[in-house]
Amino acid sequence: MLGVIGGSGLYHMKELKILEKVSVETPFGSPSDEVVLGELHGVKLAFLPRHGTGHFIPPSEINFRANIFAMKKVGVERIVSVSAVGSMKEAVEPGHFSVPDQFIDRTTRRISTFFTTGMVGHVSLADPICAELAGVVTESAKTSGTTVHEKGVYICIEGPQFSTRAESNLYRQWGVDIIGMTNVTEAKLAREAGICYSTLALVTDYDCWLVEEEPVTLEAVLQIMGENVERAQGVVKDLVTRLDKKRSCQCGAAAETAIVTDPKIIPQKLKDELSTLFGNL
Repeated sequence: MLGVIGGSGLYHMKELKILEKVSVETPFGSPSDEVVLGELHGVKLAFLPRHGTGHFIPPSEINFRANIFAMKKVGVERIVSVSAVGSMKEAVEPGHFSVPDQFIDRTTRRISTFFTTGMVGHVSLADPICAELAGVVTESAKTSGTTVHEKGVYICIEGPQFSTRAESNLYRQWGVDIIGMTNVTEAKLAREAGICYSTLALVTDYDCWLVEEEPVTLEAVLQIMGENVERAQGVVKDLVTRLDKKRSCQCGAAAETAIVTDPKIIPQKLKDELSTLFGNL
């Protein structure tokens, strides 16, 4: 099953057969919204509005753990995250797509791991994006008629405010390509959950570093996002026709040897709660 996290408008496709909407219970509380289960070109899909239907949850208050756990619980093996980002390079223009392969995490208020007191684990995040899935996303994005920037660095800030000019120029010195407020937390949790993860970033603005342009405004972001929704839908439609039924990457095994705590001392309640992620310990 392919999971898609993004705006609620993504699943408004006439080709998509919606089967049901389910409320998923997790040990971490409720996800952002109901999970929409459907079928597109014979492929099962699960859609989850990241900010809730109507966009009422700010980035720092998204229940990321519940969202990823819910995806895992309904059977998702791959997640494509569709989100708006700002550009940190002049060549990455508003209206373009970006499929980054690296992250820098500048968030401060989020829990970005399923491991907790009672069960300690460490997964590798050297390559936080599933290269196999990102390659397919890139090829599908190229069919949209939109310029696609393959690979690159996504810096994730806390938000909800946009950057200051000083911050924006600092990030550019770091070689960052795009800037957003959500994806790194999803990527970390997806890796622990054994789910392949890739970003399809919709570039909406130049942040505030490009002085020739007006500083980023919500109005401008929403306008570009609205124009790009149909193209993003087209990417999803093409993507499902390209995906192999079985994964050949190692994402699913990421946590197999990650747990360092002796299973004998892990509380049974914790084992039961996290068995969806880590199996029977």
